[in-house]
Amino acid sequence: MQRGQIIKALSGFYYVENDGKVYQTRGRGNFRNRKITPLVGDFADFESSNSTDGYLMDILPRENELIRPQVANVDQGVIVTSCIEPNFSFNLLDRFLVMLEEKHIAPVIYITKLDIASDNILQSMSAVQTYYESVGYPVLLSDSHDLSDLEPFFKDRLTVFMGQSGAGKSTLLNKLLPDLNLAVGDISTALGRGKHTTRHVELINVAGGLVADTPGFSSIEFLEMPLSELSKCFPEFVAASENCKFRECQHRKEPKCGVKEEVAAGDILQSRYDNYLQFYEEISNRKPMYNKNK
Repeated sequence: MQRGQIIKALSGFYYVENDGKVYQTRGRGNFRNRKITPLVGDFADFESSNSTDGYLMDILPRENELIRPQVANVDQGVIVTSCIEPNFSFNLLDRFLVMLEEKHIAPVIYITKLDIASDNILQSMSAVQTYYESVGYPVLLSDSHDLSDLEPFFKDRLTVFMGQSGAGKSTLLNKLLPDLNLAVGDISTALGRGKHTTRHVELINVAGGLVADTPGFSSIEFLEMPLSELSKCFPEFVAASENCKFRECQHRKEPKCGVKEEVAAGDILQSRYDNYLQFYEEISNRKPMYNKNK
């Protein structure tokens, strides 16, 4: 019995990396009865007499999983957002940050297209960098031509890319992985966002880590997050809530709320608080999801 990590799934085969070697395997017949669907990123026990004829025996418990791209055990998410064409969106950035926080995935904020931005936009992006770094998030400002500042983040981590359509996710991946030739979605002027370009997922070795070779989703809805978890996904809210009068304060209408006090003082961005209130309403008004298999 050997243990490795699934780096590609294609046509019923699972390609497992172990000690620098890749083994082609199939899932055991009882996986379906056990309701096990192996994902790229899964750690697995497998048996193999040679590199092309093996079987997955078991899938180890996952730290997390994403739906798009379908990857398990993700360590890090690079949120690619542009400062212009399409315009920077605090709301979309905060959505991705909340989703990653809820799944215990470390975010890296990567702001692109500074080389075509005006001085006013550059100043506003510098302010964005200052605030989000104060919260604890790495923020990289890039002209999309130099990736040297991003590559050190990959070592010993499984990284996925996500963010705005048209912000340059595919362009970045093509530069990191020159043999990839991902189709780059054109910017849709009418919609103000890019066209989706997707493919199957494979993990590629980059700078001592693994990178998913397909860009992730460009928008997000909170389909599963419990309302009680939302405020915990804003690190500065967690710190400020120590000064709330009520232990289970939701930072909305409660008196003597530490979060609202810091918003009023300008220590917490008004846009962060406004987005929190919007997300709160979205989750509160979410229709219940039913499992069709039950």
